[in-house]
Amino acid sequence: MEMLLFGVQALLALIPCPGAAEELFEVSVWPDQAVVKYGQSLVVNCSTTCPDPGPSGIETLLKKTQVGKGPQWKEFLLEDVTQNSVLQCFFSCAGVQKDISLGVTVYQPPEQVIMELQPAWVAVGEAFTVTCHVPSVTPLENLTLILLKDNQELHRKDFRNLAVASQRAEVTISAKAQREDDRCNFSCHAELDLSSHGGGLFHNSSAIRVLRIFGFPPPILEIQELYPLAGMDINVTCSGHVLTSPSPTLRLQGAPDLPAPGEPAWLLLTTSEEDDGRNLSCEASLEVQGQQLSKTTVIQLHVLYKPRLEESGCPGNQTWLEGMEQKLACVPKGNPTPALVCTWNGMIFDLDVPQKATLNHAGIYCCTATNHLGSASKDIAVIVQGLGEGVSSTIFIIIIVALGVGVITIALYLNYRPCKKERRKLPYRQKEKKKEEESQSAAQQAEKYNAHNC
Repeated sequence: MEMLLFGVQALLALIPCPGAAEELFEVSVWPDQAVVKYGQSLVVNCSTTCPDPGPSGIETLLKKTQVGKGPQWKEFLLEDVTQNSVLQCFFSCAGVQKDISLGVTVYQPPEQVIMELQPAWVAVGEAFTVTCHVPSVTPLENLTLILLKDNQELHRKDFRNLAVASQRAEVTISAKAQREDDRCNFSCHAELDLSSHGGGLFHNSSAIRVLRIFGFPPPILEIQELYPLAGMDINVTCSGHVLTSPSPTLRLQGAPDLPAPGEPAWLLLTTSEEDDGRNLSCEASLEVQGQQLSKTTVIQLHVLYKPRLEESGCPGNQTWLEGMEQKLACVPKGNPTPALVCTWNGMIFDLDVPQKATLNHAGIYCCTATNHLGSASKDIAVIVQGLGEGVSSTIFIIIIVALGVGVITIALYLNYRPCKKERRKLPYRQKEKKKEEESQSAAQQAEKYNAHNC
């Protein structure tokens, strides 16, 4: 009896209870990670452990076609995959539905890697830029760009923190050209690592670009005497730097002719006071790869000459207004800048401090400008005009103007009246003349009549 009960219990254990299928069946998808190239197709297989599954399939926004099925599986073709998406693979068993998600990652390998050097020819010490960009690559957060100089890593950049749709895959660095950089090979290597998405490693490299270095320091400008005396003859020479290659074309400001290639330019200059502060320039031009380059060296000339007290800077006659703050106006010319001393009534007069002008300030001031080349002196006559004088002068001018206007008015009036009277008298004179002519004619006729009667 006991053996029989044990056998029944064992048999019952083998028979599944209602709801067991709901708890035990599973749903799976292959591949478990999907990586597909942009625009390509992907095959997805959904399967279950349910012995007699009900409704099943996949839910996705991608274009799908069922290409195969079995009792516990279905296979679908996803076509023209152009964007990342997540699909759901589902099965139902005994009225219970289960699903599983599959993320689809679209990638574009770095099929084109573009490397640029700007400029391709650069002078020693000048800046140049190295730029690498990939026109289209996805996903950007899995990309790394590596700049190489003669197969040695120069710079590396990843885009993990810059992964947005509009972000361009580009890296740029700047450097100063050294002579040892001449003929160095620069290239760019791109790596797209999809191992985190279940894919592989895609890589590509740019074409090699060669940097050319040329020597083009500024030209050399030499002046025989930087501080010549006025009237001195000095030689000015403009030549290319020894490191300039090839030889530049030189142009010296003021030189009559251009020198032959490789030869310096020179100028014989007779200095004058007007040349003080003049800038002399030496320009070197060089053509590199069809591009015209130029550099200029400038030196300022300082001509030494004796002091001068010219009328424009130191007027000989100056008028001050009584009660106003006034300063003696006198600025000397000369190089080195002359020291100026002015005396008045035998005492040194302070030129920097304004004076409240009084009538006592009138007189002759003697100013002397001095530098190590000589000195120059000049007398300055100062007139102090009182406020009353100024008013009187103004009234006098007004009276003179008024009198002048009055005289002109009277003259015009007198000139006008005789003409008017003459025009009025003209008709009367004509009548008198006519009467006189008529009387003479009557007298003549009377005489003729009397003679005839006699």
